[in-house]
Amino acid sequence: MHPELFSFPIGNHQITIYTYAFCIVLGTLLGTLYTKWRAKKELGIKNLSNNFFYIIFIAGFVGGKLFYYLERPIHFWNNPHLMLDNFSGGFVFYGSFVTIIPIVIWYLKHYKIPVLPILDIMAITTVIAHSLGRIGCFNAGCCYGSETTSFFGVTFPNSNNLTVHPTQLYEVSILISIALILLIIKKRQQFKGQLFILYVSMYAISRTIIELFRGDNRGYIIENWLSHSQFIAILILIIASLFYIKLKTKNKLILK
Repeated sequence: MHPELFSFPIGNHQITIYTYAFCIVLGTLLGTLYTKWRAKKELGIKNLSNNFFYIIFIAGFVGGKLFYYLERPIHFWNNPHLMLDNFSGGFVFYGSFVTIIPIVIWYLKHYKIPVLPILDIMAITTVIAHSLGRIGCFNAGCCYGSETTSFFGVTFPNSNNLTVHPTQLYEVSILISIALILLIIKKRQQFKGQLFILYVSMYAISRTIIELFRGDNRGYIIENWLSHSQFIAILILIIASLFYIKLKTKNKLILK
């Protein structure tokens, strides 16, 4: 793993480019290009404003960091200097997700852009950015798993010299699988919004399972039983299921 990608001097200062930050930026860039490409090809939207992506990036950054601080509020309250280290790691995906979605929906409705078709496109967009983000996690040594003796075990600087599950790479593999499944379903898509809801649902299930293998120090709703991410995943899965039923039923009525 390589937490620092490279460094270079500027005057009397040494500038460090962190692998985590680089992966986040790269994922955002590729996700932006994919979204613009598919929006133009599928919806005829030739100039999806860059402001849309700036807002998403800012919302994701703020939400991801805020939820990270809220996982261990007392720790960061007692060590406020740690909150200044914003680019070497320390984001909560679901924090970014629940912050971005309402802002995206508001933006699309405000500018009269079809919401559900864009969300379907953004299902793959999110997988692209998220996968690269998890590769960044792996290199930063955060979000690691519990102790293991398996062949896949890895020792991270923050894992107390224990060989642990590389849950970051497990998640990357799952995300790629989800993307492939969505692309297959896309050919037989039944209604607008289906891909996004399926993405949300599949990720929620996989995240709940992956959390069982996590070994890093993070917050719990029920100590050692239900983590914050599992709790959010369960809520999102319930909401997604209700929306799936609603949209599918609405689509059947339209077809009749």
